[in-house]
Parts: sequence; C-alpha cells; structure tokens
Amino acid sequence: MSSEDASRSAANTVTPGDGAEPPAADTPAPTPDTPAAEPAKTPAARTAEPDADVLAAEPAVGEPSNAVTAETPSVDDAAEPTDDAPAESPAASDAAAVDPEADTLETTAVDGTEAEPADPEVGRWRRFAATEPTAEPEPAAWPRRALRRTGTALRGENAIAAMVSVVLTLAMNWKVLRDPLHSIPHDLGDPLLQTYTLAWPGSVLFDDPGQLWNASNFYPNRLSFAFTDTLLGYLPASLIGTGHEAALLRYNVLYLFTFALAFFGCYVLLRQLGARVAGSAIGAAAVAYAPWKLAQAGHLHILSIGGIALSLAMLARGHGYSLRHGYRAERTKWGWVIGGWLVAAWQVSIGFGVGVGFGYLLGGIVVVSMLIFAGKNVIASLNKRIGPRIPWRVLVADLVGMLAFAGISLALAIPFFQVLKEHPEAERSLEEVGFFSPVWSSFLISPEESAVWGEAHAGAREGMPWPPETTLLVGFTVLALAIVGLIWSTWTPRQRAFLALGTTVSVALALGTNFLDKGAWAYGLAYEYLPGFDGLRTPGRLVFFTSLFLSILAAGTLTRLADQLDSYATMDRVDTRFRAAVPAPLRVALLLPLLLVLAEGYSAAEVKKVPEPPVAMSQLAEPVLILPSDGWHDSMIQYWSVDGFPRIVNGTAGFTPTNQDEIRQHALTFPSEKSVADLRADGIKTVVAVRSLLEGSQWDYLQDIPSRDSTITVEDRGAVLIFTL
Repeated sequence: MSSEDASRSAANTVTPGDGAEPPAADTPAPTPDTPAAEPAKTPAARTAEPDADVLAAEPAVGEPSNAVTAETPSVDDAAEPTDDAPAESPAASDAAAVDPEADTLETTAVDGTEAEPADPEVGRWRRFAATEPTAEPEPAAWPRRALRRTGTALRGENAIAAMVSVVLTLAMNWKVLRDPLHSIPHDLGDPLLQTYTLAWPGSVLFDDPGQLWNASNFYPNRLSFAFTDTLLGYLPASLIGTGHEAALLRYNVLYLFTFALAFFGCYVLLRQLGARVAGSAIGAAAVAYAPWKLAQAGHLHILSIGGIALSLAMLARGHGYSLRHGYRAERTKWGWVIGGWLVAAWQVSIGFGVGVGFGYLLGGIVVVSMLIFAGKNVIASLNKRIGPRIPWRVLVADLVGMLAFAGISLALAIPFFQVLKEHPEAERSLEEVGFFSPVWSSFLISPEESAVWGEAHAGAREGMPWPPETTLLVGFTVLALAIVGLIWSTWTPRQRAFLALGTTVSVALALGTNFLDKGAWAYGLAYEYLPGFDGLRTPGRLVFFTSLFLSILAAGTLTRLADQLDSYATMDRVDTRFRAAVPAPLRVALLLPLLLVLAEGYSAAEVKKVPEPPVAMSQLAEPVLILPSDGWHDSMIQYWSVDGFPRIVNGTAGFTPTNQDEIRQHALTFPSEKSVADLRADGIKTVVAVRSLLEGSQWDYLQDIPSRDSTITVEDRGAVLIFTL
C-alpha cells in the first residue's frame, strides 16, 4: 500500500475515542433537499438521554408498557384504565448498562481458560453488539403463566376498582348483612314478590322447563311469569338453594350486587371515556348511590342498572373510542365488542322496565355514530384524503353482537306481547302514566328514606300524588359539578353539547305527561310510536339516564381540575416532560366530593323482618286461594309459596287480571253457599284464611265465623283456617 493510500485509510478510520459511530459506506452527502444528519451521540449520551417517544407515548388500554420513565405520581393515574403489571424497575436496565470508561472487553476461552484481552479499540464497539447468539429462555409452563397473569390482573386497576365497589356496597348497606336469612330491605311488598320471581325458574327448570312462562301464581292464567319483569338475567343464582331462607339470602345477595355492579360499571365507563381516577370514582358513586334510588330500593329490576354502564364501557373500548382521544383504529378489539353486546343483552334479560329505554339508547348511539363516521369519510374524500376506517373484524363483531342482542331481546319480548294480547287491561293508558309522572321540582326532592334530606323535604313530598315514584333527587353534589362541567371541563364544547342534549331528552321523557303540552312532544311520541313504551307506567324511572349523563359531565369537571393541578406542579421544572408529584393534601381534596355523594345516598330505612309461613304450602290441595287477597298481601303469599310452588290464585303484578279480580269477588262472601259454588266452578280446591292478616281486611269476619256449608271441611290450625272445598 502506498503512503498516500495509507494516509487516506487512516483519515477515514474512526477511533473509539471520538465517540462517533463508523459512517456507512454509501452515505450520501447532504443536499439542499436533504437535511444534514444529526450529530452522532456517544454511547454514554444515548444511554442517559430520555427517549422523547417513550415520554410522549401512551400505553394501550389493557396492554403492558415497556417504557421506563422517570415520572413521579400525579394526582391520579393516566386517563385510561389499564390492567397492567407494574413497570420494570429502572435498576434492571441500569444493571445491563456497560461502563463507558472500561477499555477492554474480557472474554473467556471455550476451554474455560482466560482469553487474551481483546483489542481495546475493538472492545469498545463489541459492547453494543453480541458476538455470540444468545439462547432464548424456555417459556414457562402454562400453570406458571396462568398464575402470573392472574397475579397481574389482581394488581390491575380494574381489580382494585371491583374490590372498592364491594367494600363501598357493604359499608352503605351494612344493615342488610345483619340477618340476611330472615329479613329483607325496604318493605314487605315488592321485594317479597321478587323473591318468588327469582326462585321460580330454579324450580321449574329442573322439573319441567317447558312451563317456565306458566308460573304457579295467578291461577288459572297462563304466561303469568311475564306479568312483571322476570329477572331472568339472574338465572344462575336461581339455581342455587331451595326454600324460604335460600330465597331471602338470594335476594339480599343480588340486592348488594346491584350496587357493586353499578359503581364498577360506571367507573370503568368513565375511565374509558378519559376521566381521571377521582372524577371516575365520584361519577360512579353519583350513579350507584343516587338519592332517587332510595325510593326504588324495593324494585330489584330498577336497581339493576350496572350492566348498562358496563356494556357501554366494553363497546367503547372495543371500538377504540374515548371522549378524550376520539376514535383510534389501532385500539379496536373485536372481543370487547362482542362482550359489550352480550352484556347489553344480559341487562335486557333482567327486565324491560329499564331495558326498553336502554335498547333505544343503544340504537340512538349506533345511528349517531354511523352518521358522524359517514360524514367524516365524505369530508375526507372531498379533500382527497383517506377517512377513518373500521377494521373488518370489528364490523363483523358488531354485526354478530347486534344480531345476538336483537334476537335475545325479541325472544324475551314475545311472551310479554302475548300477555298484552290476552289481557288488554295490561296496557297502560296515558292517564295512568300521568298519575305516576313527576313534576319539574321532583328532581330536587328527596325520598323519605334519605338520611340527609328525607326529613327536610317532607313538606315538599306532601303535595305529590305518589312520592315513591316521583321523588327523583339526582344529588346536589353531582348536579353542581355537572353544571360547572358545562362551562369548564376536559371534554370539548361539542361533547358537552351532546351530553347536555342527552340530559335534556332524558329529563323530558322522565317527566312523562308533565312535560310541555302534556308530554305530547316527548313521552307522548315515544308512547305512540316506539314499541315497549306503552307497557311502562312509571316514566320517572328513566331518571337513571339523567344521572348517567350528569356523572359524565361531573367527571369532566374533576378531570380538568386534576389536570390543572398536575400542570401547576410541573410548570417550574426544567424539563416539563417529567411530571412532578402533586402534594398529598391536594390529591385527597379531590376525593372530598365523594364523601358528599355517599352521604346523600345513605339510607335511613331499616330492614324488615319477614314473617314465617303460617302453613306448609306444599301440603295443601291445589289450586289454593289464600285470604286476604290483594295487591299488598299477595306479595308475601307468593314468597310463602316457594315451599313446593302450589298453584295459587294470589299474585301481584303491574296490573290485575280480569279473572283474578272475579275470583276475589266470588270470595267476598265466603263461606256462603253461593261463594263456595262459584269458587268450585273456578276450580279452587282449598281456601286458607290467615288470621294475622285478616284484621282490617274485607275478610275480617272469617276469624270467628263457622262454616255455612256442610259440604266443606274446616281445619283450625290456630294461625290459619283451612277450608277444603
């Protein structure tokens, strides 16, 4: 080699001491159209410099993040929920870092002897590239992987939220836990009816599944199981246990479950939409423990609203959507989409009292989303750009999910439509709806069960025709936060406008015939043109959707406040990409509204001791008429009948079947000869008079009167008189 060639070779050789990487052989020189390459950084500089992409990146919901940052905890977690395990400690990466000051790379020969030191100049570069291929570790056995995933899930935010939901439920409803085998919350009316409703499927599915819809009450009517909401979504619980204690325990457990699911469902929905932890917790509590629910504590099908929020959260997550970030195609997950539709179908299977409104809400969301999506694609095509796209797997999942939802809803609705056909008296008139319709002030009036506002609002309730259905206080705390959220929020103005519109529509429908022009432009339209609304008599129960919209607005307010506190704590830092910790008192202060919300939703009502059955119902010759028979006492009688489920005339529903009313009329003069003859013609075999219930009823005279008909036998068992016809 000539001296000139050697000089050129030495000039092109990069020494390790320069800290620059060897240039590529064909690297072109920079031109005016090509930006000059950035100066190369030393290995030490590259190790110490924070990665801008890592700081800016946001981990996908439910996926582990491999980024290790130097962030300190903020007011609360990131804007979206995650079930990830804790990030790997920076010590792990530090341990793998190479000392930049070392000049040699020690190696070991194959035979185990010390190898000669490598060339110092070559050794510097070998630190950044493995000279030998590293063997990949063998995957752990499936039990270990399953345990690891289970542990990760149990440490995730959703698991913690579920545990908090249970703890709050037990704390707010501790009275139910005192004697769940012999007592029931609220009153001895509808709750006892629903113990029967829950117990019936578990009995008939083992004996004669084809008779599911022909329950043992309301003899001789068919399809009596469809006379009221069926609670079929709780079928797994119905299959566990028999008898009276099991019926009460089943009801009490499900009663507690409704509050826990409502809190959890609303929490994950708000987190998915982009709210921070504090805002999500307070918004969830405002729905789960809204004061209006205290008056509905006897209606398990109305308390069971958690599936609505949970299904919306799953659908939003499956479609990669949040209010804070909009639609992101890379975050779509078709499994969550199918799961969301199935949860929605499960919610409808509990009852149509809330399911009808939920079904139309889902339909409205689908239609509006399709219009917005189509509009964006049209605008994009006009601007010669590519509009948003939905992965085909998600579209297929939507199609399958919607078909499943529609099929299940229709299958459950068929018996109800048949009941309306056979019993015209079951249809609700607008006059009946008007009796149960609230007024504008109802949304500010508390039920009497409220420990905080009950006594204070006693005067306002006096003028109401039916306070249990027209006291609709949503909560002053969430109402104040929602009003602020209309003006100052993390949600965009357009999103706030949609939420305000949803709140207005839900209020208009909940007012029933007391909205403008006697409801002709709101509930009247729904009653006339939307199937299902003509079977609802209590429009005030639609207030749930009002609470849901208000909770989203309130969560936006608190999320904006949390973001502001984060920015104040970080503004004085040199590198604002690293967040500073907000002082603990401020973080705690964000949760103070939670205490106010829970206080407003705390019930002062006591649980009720359930009377023991006065007679073994399974030993009576059926069909049976138990006196007194009316809308109140029949609820308890149905509970007593879970012992064997004999066919009984007694039954309570939202309407009184014509033939049941006729049988009651025939029994008014019992045991006169005409009454006995009429009851025999009706097919009745046994009449039971319960002495403890007769006082003050139309059959009070039966306590001491002897039989007037020698063809019937009377057995006096003290607590009851048994007449065998």
